[in-house]
Amino acid sequence: MNPFKLAWNYFRIGMMNELQYRVNFFIQLLQTGVALATGLIGLALVFDQVDNLAGWTRPELLAVMGVHILMGGVIRSAIQPNMERLMNDVLNGTLDFALTKPADAQALVSVREFRFWQLTDVLVGLVVIGVAVTQLQRGMEAMQVVAFIAALMMGAIMLYCVWLMVTSIAFWVIRVSEIVNLFEGLYAAGRWPVGVYPDWLRTGLTFLVPVAFAVTVPAEAMTNRLTSETMLFALGLTLLFLVLARVVWLFGLKSYSGASA
Repeated sequence: MNPFKLAWNYFRIGMMNELQYRVNFFIQLLQTGVALATGLIGLALVFDQVDNLAGWTRPELLAVMGVHILMGGVIRSAIQPNMERLMNDVLNGTLDFALTKPADAQALVSVREFRFWQLTDVLVGLVVIGVAVTQLQRGMEAMQVVAFIAALMMGAIMLYCVWLMVTSIAFWVIRVSEIVNLFEGLYAAGRWPVGVYPDWLRTGLTFLVPVAFAVTVPAEAMTNRLTSETMLFALGLTLLFLVLARVVWLFGLKSYSGASA
């Protein structure tokens, strides 16, 4: 089955299920508003003391915050729910139901769950990005827009691959939730450009949990900081993560013994 058609079908099912509980929209909107207010307060406190942070001005850091909120919405709406379900299926031995379907197992386990109301974060992130672009007082050229979208897509793919590899540890280790919590903590660091962190943490946020490519690089595209070398490196790293995730997934399946085993 075509993976894009499969994803669309599950998206429709997830959206219809979520629309039955519309109060969740207001709850999610409140949570997003609190997170946004906290981020804005932190930004205000920083710029009460300095004029720029590692060369980033206030509007540019607002752009980083917008991308961070947007990408967080993508994670919580499409990536994290599927990885949590996969982890539970592996631990409970119920992954058989996915493996016996006439579709690629990795594609299927990656699209079965979708939390529609989490897209509130995506919309709020886009609004923050729009405000940041206005405050920058310079429009984005066509190539900047293309680079921004491409960087977002590559960042999302890399984060998905990392989530899949971390979740695949459940094929061998029972207690994986602690590792997932660590990932979430590291992603929170993406609220600021990775350049403000010490070298050891910057390396971790670039290669182990690619927050740099998911948040900072798209923001660099918006603020005209992005170089062609960085884009090419991001493309190569995306392809590498895709291959690694596939290898880890297939290797993990060999260790799986489900309910039918």
